[in-house]
Amino acid sequence: MTIDEHLTAIDRLRLRDFPAEAVRSAMVESGPGFHIADLRVSQDFWDADLTEVAEALDEFEAELTALVQALSLRWGEPEMIDLAAHLERSAMGIPVRPPLDALCGYVPLVYGWRVAGRWVGVGVGQGDRELPFQLLVAVGEEDVGDRLW
Repeated sequence: MTIDEHLTAIDRLRLRDFPAEAVRSAMVESGPGFHIADLRVSQDFWDADLTEVAEALDEFEAELTALVQALSLRWGEPEMIDLAAHLERSAMGIPVRPPLDALCGYVPLVYGWRVAGRWVGVGVGQGDRELPFQLLVAVGEEDVGDRLW
């Protein structure tokens, strides 16, 4: 996908109603007050060498940088949101509220904006060394965003 296609996908997701219950499709996970969607997913890396993994990471990070720049032109500079504390809580068995429970498992850092009563965050992550890289967007109600900042 191009950056313009990513922006279109983000705009559609921002306007989509939130479901009353958790639902999941191939590319979107939604629940009360949030959506999390894959904008791009790499291949998995079960048999890949380290050079191939590093090249894929560089490519995804460059795409994230371009997307953050495009979104910053629309909405101003983003806030950087470190999700490590939420992941630590989850790993210790301490409940983490949705969508943070899912989001912190995907990406360690999110670039976020507050836009028209909702928050929008983008980031790149990889669930484990062998799993694909994901460029994702998360959209939520502003009160959910308050738990991020």
